[in-house]
Amino acid sequence: MIEQNLSLLLVVIPLLFSPVVAILPNGRLPWLVVLAVTWTCLVIACWQLSVVIDGKIISYELGGWSPPWGIEYRIDAMNALVALIVAGVAAITVPYALLSVEKEIPTQQISLFYSVVLLFIVGLLGIAQTGDVFNLFVFLEISSLSSYVLIAMGRERRALTAAYQYLVMGTVGATFLLIGIGLLYAETGTLNMQDLHQRLLPIIDHRTVHTGFAFVVVGIALKLALFPLHLWVPNAYKYAPSAISVLLAATSTKVAVYIMLRIVFTIFSSDFVKTTPTDLIFLILGVVGVMLASITAIFQTDAKRLLAYSSIAQVSYMALGIGLASTLGVTATLVHLFNHALMKAALFMAVGAMVYRVGISRFEELNGLGRQMPWTFTALFIAGLSLIGVPGTAGFISKWYLVLAAMEQQAWLIVVVVLLGSLLAVVYMWKMVEVLLFHPLTSTGAAVKEAPLLLLIPMWILVLANIYFGFNTELTVNVADTATRLLGVSTYHE
Repeated sequence: MIEQNLSLLLVVIPLLFSPVVAILPNGRLPWLVVLAVTWTCLVIACWQLSVVIDGKIISYELGGWSPPWGIEYRIDAMNALVALIVAGVAAITVPYALLSVEKEIPTQQISLFYSVVLLFIVGLLGIAQTGDVFNLFVFLEISSLSSYVLIAMGRERRALTAAYQYLVMGTVGATFLLIGIGLLYAETGTLNMQDLHQRLLPIIDHRTVHTGFAFVVVGIALKLALFPLHLWVPNAYKYAPSAISVLLAATSTKVAVYIMLRIVFTIFSSDFVKTTPTDLIFLILGVVGVMLASITAIFQTDAKRLLAYSSIAQVSYMALGIGLASTLGVTATLVHLFNHALMKAALFMAVGAMVYRVGISRFEELNGLGRQMPWTFTALFIAGLSLIGVPGTAGFISKWYLVLAAMEQQAWLIVVVVLLGSLLAVVYMWKMVEVLLFHPLTSTGAAVKEAPLLLLIPMWILVLANIYFGFNTELTVNVADTATRLLGVSTYHE
């Protein structure tokens, strides 16, 4: 019973403390409370993963109502991995946030800021825990609404425009998702994911079911910024406060990828994907997304926007794994889901540390800054190697599995795209290295100091994690493999 209760507390604890934080006096007390809450959630998430890592499933019936009539929290290896990503990134980002938030957020808004951060975490953790598709929609809206507020708190006026653009596109995506869920409910009379799967099997060819599936996929694709529904990402990442850029890049789109996997392979199936054009659509959008987003990143003049377009490309790699619809392909997607959270959080922390010192992320203000901030630059450089997929880093592992999955199906175009995407990543990461290391200092550059320890320590924890998981794949690959088997993804056969 303790297992079920702790899994529920993973969502309940931050939910209960969010209003408490909102009424605390502005200052460092709200930060201390959020720090304690996020690290508590991380401990619970680690314990939860240890319970389900061998294939066990935790089920909690809310209110004592048995599924499918009641809402069920159903946690398997994939849920637990995603919950660990969210809780882990949040726990590491909150210490980093203390100084950057004090510099970027007005003092009178700090309590509200941390309260909304907890709501954002509640939404993401709730998505990862629930086994009910409507409950998933509710938690997705909680996280989305929170992210709109957090982005709007950015210190530049264009943060409001970025938040509004995201709100409009996010609302369109939510509408599509809700219509799709409604169509599936109309056909089956259930919202429980496992029950939906069973009831859809005999009616899987009905036109309403296919329409509902299309609406759901489009809605989620907008949330995960899959090309060409990615237009909200660059401005959102650019104008959000630095700590929020880290959280959004490392958790928000990753949870959306999890939703896509859950819908496609739990509610429907890999056989459904292969007997419809779904796999081809994911592959086409993945190929185009990798190439166009990577090329666009090369021409950016702002570090945050460059990393934003890089994130769109990395999401497209995950779409390729979904499109391959095989054990290896989905395993590669899950491994990259974890690894990309590590590398992109580290990169945004490094850029955020520079913004903390010079106040802007445009390249002309970052000239020569790598020589003044060697620890920050080294962290960015190593995380960049992981993003490229250099052997010995976490990024190499996930790209290697994606290449193996493509070779298994003799999809040579996918192999070429993965390699070309990595080469393009070399180009745009080198652009950042060149600006930071080889360009002459700006007028203010000579006076810049290294980032404070409170920014460097979380950054370097993530950098070292990128190296560690580049050599030790026991957690990532094993959990991803277990999750893929539980999803029922079929092994590829010629």
